Amino acid sequence: MTEAPEIAFAQAYDHYSAEEHETWRRLYARMLPKWHRYANPKFLQGIQALSLDPLRVPRLEDVNRFLLPLTGFRAKAVGGYVPAFTFFDCLANREFPTTVTVRGSNCLDYLPEPDIFHDIAGHVPMHTDPHFAETLVRFGECARKAAKLNAPPAQLAAIIRAMARFFWFTIEFGLMRAPAGSGPGLKVYGSGLLSSYGEIEHAIESPAVQRYPLQLEWVVNQSFEIDRYQPLLFVADSFEHLYGLVGELERWMLAGKLDNVAPGPPLVKEEDLLSFRFITSPVH
Repeated sequence: MTEAPEIAFAQAYDHYSAEEHETWRRLYARMLPKWHRYANPKFLQGIQALSLDPLRVPRLEDVNRFLLPLTGFRAKAVGGYVPAFTFFDCLANREFPTTVTVRGSNCLDYLPEPDIFHDIAGHVPMHTDPHFAETLVRFGECARKAAKLNAPPAQLAAIIRAMARFFWFTIEFGLMRAPAGSGPGLKVYGSGLLSSYGEIEHAIESPAVQRYPLQLEWVVNQSFEIDRYQPLLFVADSFEHLYGLVGELERWMLAGKLDNVAPGPPLVKEEDLLSFRFITSPVH
């Protein structure tokens, strides 16, 4: 296998405009009360641990200064789309590919692709929690084993689709039962919800949302669309439960149980298939 191309990118912090800092301020200010109401306690602890500036776009070097001692994770600046294996391999290396662009002030409510608010304010606070961090690492290691299979394109596409669905319905749009002692109900831990002013409340409160216990066979066979509020969400019991399911996902993959998951979105791009032909780190 060939070495994958380098994805490192400079943040170029001094190039952020006053308007971009103002966009960050507005996004942060209006999300804060939503987080206090709907976010998982581990996320709230993470926001505090990272000491994010509510008024200005964060410097990744400042974020990493707080993050690294906690779980060994660090935010790694990227300039755009990162192919599937490259993204997952970064997780195994305790690196999180972080988009450094800021969404336009005219699209505060929705952006189809990640930006720095989604990545830093939505994802990274969860990376301060050791249980969650180990889940990401194990997911990345699962991708490495998928690459080692050297599967034919159709089989590999099914595996990538299953992994993408699992990531979507957990890391991006996951709900979790409220921790013991904090009362009944659900809390949000998925970054797509944690960075969305409208959808975080909709996910918890709306009677239009179907919420089911998180089960692997359901998740890997469930398609999704990215340009709408999610009508179906899955509820994990705990972060230990989530970690265990990543191990089960890996066992299913190695047993061939992900080779024929239900067709449908997400589309597996050619560059994602090709990325699994690269190995950037030793595969064990």
